[in-house]
Amino acid sequence: MKLKIWLLSVISLLVFALVACSSGTNGNEANSDKLKVVTTYSIIYDIVNQIGGEKVEIHSLVPIGKNPHEYDPLPEDVMKMTDADAVFYNGLNLEEGGAWFNKLLKTADKSGENAPVYRVSEGVKPIYLETKGLEKEPDPHAWMNIENGILYAENVKKALIKEDPDNKEFYEKNAKEYIAELQKLHDDTLNKIQQLPEEKRFLISSEGAFKYFGNAYGINTGYIWEINSESQGTPDQIRDVVSLIETNNIPALFVETSVDKRSMETVSKETQVPIAGTIFTDSLGKPGEDGDTYLKMMKWNTETIINGLQE
Repeated sequence: MKLKIWLLSVISLLVFALVACSSGTNGNEANSDKLKVVTTYSIIYDIVNQIGGEKVEIHSLVPIGKNPHEYDPLPEDVMKMTDADAVFYNGLNLEEGGAWFNKLLKTADKSGENAPVYRVSEGVKPIYLETKGLEKEPDPHAWMNIENGILYAENVKKALIKEDPDNKEFYEKNAKEYIAELQKLHDDTLNKIQQLPEEKRFLISSEGAFKYFGNAYGINTGYIWEINSESQGTPDQIRDVVSLIETNNIPALFVETSVDKRSMETVSKETQVPIAGTIFTDSLGKPGEDGDTYLKMMKWNTETIINGLQE
């Protein structure tokens, strides 16, 4: 009898605990009044966060420091995508290149014509790839030109207002302030790069992600491979970039945070040209570290590139 009473007491406590936990979770998680947003990678996450602020709850798919060209979605990603009020992606063949994004949209029932899925690069004038056989594919790294980052911000603002019109003024105010900061950084970047001697304006990176940056700010660019894929750092690619560096007397090399640095280390060894710094392309820095916002990563890149090429 005592055993039966004890068991009933334990069961009652467990039920109470479960109910309490459930209630607590629902209360905290509630944020049900917030717009549920999914972004494909950290740079878009930050832009949405700057404009959406406290009105949005954001889940970013590709982890910081990882390559958004290729990603293997987790079960949590499918759930978040299914429940999302808005999905933001870069486009220009960044996520679609590996087909993972389109598959995820289909799995999460977000592939319909009227699905709330937004391409933040809408309106960007694309630069196309140079590699033989890929000339019709756009280079996806449009955000490396801060003026394109402004377009991203405008597109995010419009989408947030469409999905959450009650907070239109909030989004407009945040976007206006944020875009003003971006415009100032664009102007400062252009001015600083132009102060470099013309013969030193040559940026070599692992991936060819800086064409938009080069076009916008007047600096030549070169690379080991043009776009992240399975063929990176091949002997032919190494030979080509070594020849480019020696022909142009390039004084410094740079390696990105989201790629394997060994190919650039090989190039540095072959040319005796130092790796002058680490720069950001496909990912922000980790929270609390250098480059942990879009503004900070672009400012960091400019300062690192200038300091390296001035040596």
